[in-house]
Amino acid sequence: MTDREIENFIRTSPKGHFCQSEKWAAVKRDWTRKTVAVTDPNGQIKGAISFLLRKTPVLPYHLMYAPRGPVCDPDDAGTLKALIEKSKELAKKCHGYIIKLDPDVPVQNTGFIKILEDEGFSRVVGKNFDAVQPNFVFRLDIKGKTEEEVFAGFAAKTRYNIRVAEKNGVKVRVGGLPDLGEFARIMKITGERDGFATRPEYYFKGLLTAMSENARLYVAELDGKMIAATIPIQYGNKTWYLYGASDNEYRNAMPNYLLQWEMIRWAVQSGCEIYDFRGVSGDLSPENPLYGLYRFKKGFGGELTEFCGEFNLVTNPGVEKLVHRGIELIKNIRR
Repeated sequence: MTDREIENFIRTSPKGHFCQSEKWAAVKRDWTRKTVAVTDPNGQIKGAISFLLRKTPVLPYHLMYAPRGPVCDPDDAGTLKALIEKSKELAKKCHGYIIKLDPDVPVQNTGFIKILEDEGFSRVVGKNFDAVQPNFVFRLDIKGKTEEEVFAGFAAKTRYNIRVAEKNGVKVRVGGLPDLGEFARIMKITGERDGFATRPEYYFKGLLTAMSENARLYVAELDGKMIAATIPIQYGNKTWYLYGASDNEYRNAMPNYLLQWEMIRWAVQSGCEIYDFRGVSGDLSPENPLYGLYRFKKGFGGELTEFCGEFNLVTNPGVEKLVHRGIELIKNIRR
């Protein structure tokens, strides 16, 4: 089977995800992409995994990470086991010391979880943003719905805030590469305000360039000045809200609400079935510092989705132990 056939399968599969795409691998320029796939007796692909491989700094071994993989029917035990076997073979060939998966599969699918655990994977689950990918997300079902139907499903306060942004004169447009300098500046402000590390301008340029028509930069302006902006990615039957930034001065103008609505409209107009708001905390207590993020996303009428977690299969315990010690040493030095 060709790379093009595998990519087409990932793109059209109900479990397809932009993180499994060849374009996303191009964004991650420090990683090397390798794929495995399983076919039926007629040669049709029925399961695939796209791995990102990263070499350790000193040893000739690789971490094998499949973000939101595998891509297959999670209830097809035969295909899943065949994919795992091929992944183990790839690990031997590429000197992989650990295989890491974080599937786009709900936690309710206990059969899927059991298969991975029976195959030797250990499961890691956290309430906040403890893993590489968020384990709790908000997803909005927009399949077959009109813009009017989707808008009507928002909470009254959310609809009100979208109208407030419009009344305040906030305008949203699709931006481009020349806007990324200002976007990165506002992103840095957002990170300092909310306590998270941010990416530099060149990363966002690489993302928009590599993803091409699958990604957009939405810019919210007031009197011609950028006051907030977002980057969504659209792939297969889904649209994801990936990055968002807002200036400290104009938050009362509610630009973030209008930006979300414009991204959702893009998803609806493109015929997507799901709009994914991405991560929220699994701790829903109002005392949690991340509760405001949950409340904001909940207002758009989506459903809180808990994935089955992160799974790790150590294929070379000696190397894994050395890498783990090295990481702990670096953390201690930084402290």
